[in-house]
Amino acid sequence: MENMDEILNIVTVGHVDHGKSTVIGRLLADANALPEGKLEMVRENCRRNSKPFEYAFLLDALKNEQAQGITIDTARCFFKSDKRNYIIIDAPGHIEFLKNMVTGASRAEAALLVIDASRGVEENTRRHGYFLSMLGIRQVSVLVNKMDLVGFSERVFTDIRSEYAEFLKKIKIHPESFIPVSGFEGDNVAIRSGRMPWYDGPTVLEQMDAFRTVPEPERMPMRLPVQGVYKFTENNDSRRIIAGTMESGSVRAGDAIVFYPSGKKTHVKSLEVFSAPEPECFTAGQAAGFTMTEQIFVRRGEIACLQSEQPPCVGVRLRANLFWLGKQPLSSGRTYFFKCGTAKTEVRLERIERIVDASSLGHIERGYVDKNEVAECILTLESPIAFDIAGGVEATGRFVIVDDYEIAGGGIITEALEEYDFNTRNIRWSGDAMTRSERAKYTGSTGLVVWMTGLSGAGKTTIAQETERRLLEAGVRAYVLDGDKLRRGLNSDLGFSDADRTENIRRAANVANMFRDAGLVTIVTLISPFEESRENARRIIGKDFMEVYVKADVKTCIQRDPKQLYKKALDGTIKSFTGIDSAYEEPKNPDLVIDTERWQEEECAESLFSAIMTRLGNGESVL
Repeated sequence: MENMDEILNIVTVGHVDHGKSTVIGRLLADANALPEGKLEMVRENCRRNSKPFEYAFLLDALKNEQAQGITIDTARCFFKSDKRNYIIIDAPGHIEFLKNMVTGASRAEAALLVIDASRGVEENTRRHGYFLSMLGIRQVSVLVNKMDLVGFSERVFTDIRSEYAEFLKKIKIHPESFIPVSGFEGDNVAIRSGRMPWYDGPTVLEQMDAFRTVPEPERMPMRLPVQGVYKFTENNDSRRIIAGTMESGSVRAGDAIVFYPSGKKTHVKSLEVFSAPEPECFTAGQAAGFTMTEQIFVRRGEIACLQSEQPPCVGVRLRANLFWLGKQPLSSGRTYFFKCGTAKTEVRLERIERIVDASSLGHIERGYVDKNEVAECILTLESPIAFDIAGGVEATGRFVIVDDYEIAGGGIITEALEEYDFNTRNIRWSGDAMTRSERAKYTGSTGLVVWMTGLSGAGKTTIAQETERRLLEAGVRAYVLDGDKLRRGLNSDLGFSDADRTENIRRAANVANMFRDAGLVTIVTLISPFEESRENARRIIGKDFMEVYVKADVKTCIQRDPKQLYKKALDGTIKSFTGIDSAYEEPKNPDLVIDTERWQEEECAESLFSAIMTRLGNGESVL
């Protein structure tokens, strides 16, 4: 049955020069899917440049691609058959551009894998098949192209089909079909060929229409990775809009929502779109925004889910099938960035379980993963993220790894290796060393880092010391990590340049993180003037981080000036002093604000003490 609202993403892959761009170009031409005059324009361009016309040029828009005859980036085209709409992704085949192929295939639901009949199955042909398997793409049709170069031989086709089907079987891909085609001549692309009477299977177009959207994203559990949180202030507009793309499911006003990995709950108050009436619902594939009835604080990287549906996994340790394309080998001694959905966190390779030669499927025993190799491995993340296991929601079950600002690898998550308790925010690790959650059984606490930021003289240390006393009296192990103490000891080699301030915070965050790991409530009192540095501290520490803004303006701090620092800064004795000749960036979304201009010292300490006890007691963030 026709469904013209349905969209299927299909990726075309294959070794360089095997003709996949030609096949797709011919498909578009024969199915009358090209813009009016496009085919004639390309033919005329070839004539003017004394070049033979190729259907691949319909896709290869870049001049240097036509000059080299190699598709060097992922090209997308939109195509409509009598049954449905398609997004066809033409991915590069050259070994040097495999990361572009992986990027193109990462969102596909089906694949057309092209083999040159005159060259047969090559190393990259097997590698591409393995990559499709690693990405969880199971709907695959193999197109044996350039049959005109082998005289439309049934024997050649049968031999290639037998060899490659045996390989695909080993990697658990059972192709929907093998189709003998000639992209240049048009045989069996959109029109059935009369030159291969021995073949009675589908054409490429018929096979595309036979692919299934599995399952339809809107019927799966809701997953909305948070792209951003937007706040408005003009004309008394107090909305806070959660925005992102609906990867699956649907959402309506009134729905109960849970954000993962934080576990925070709220209800959808209204659905928001720009300059348009409020829609009845958002469904998979749509850009979405909504407001909340309970104004909780969430960040980019969380995933909004319906409370009534199956939640995603949450953890910091996972098993993955990974392909590596980086310039340097993937090794356990380095730190990388892990991106899944909109979440981004540091990641380390914990263990390689096996490396697979994508051509022979043999196993390699080695402590690192080299370029163009595939591995099954265990990864450890710096902070918890939400994700789905391969076979669930694809967008949140696939990931990429970034090394030195470049995508260096990616794959699918096959297993979560620990349990996550949303009541205590504890993670149950496996391994020989005592873990934080195991240690908490003896210490009675998983630890917490309270990061107090504000101008010099705002009252950070005074409030922290009083709060420390109250915590200790209440039986909570606590310690104040004061900026002055660090400057006199661990950080005595640092000055007050922007770079030194950043390093000061990095060191403090790592020390606080170790204290947290030991089960202490660590109260860090640092001016920490830059938002980026504070966010880096949050990334280092992870979920057990609470940012507290001790608020007081420069005028008030100058009046207090307990250390006479402002006087020296104004006299020019001290340079680069925050609030005078060095900027202070106020926190945008702190977990707690303590206004020392309005509150007495007793009130400030009580507010912080209560917030910490609440956080330790039920894991809810303080707003």
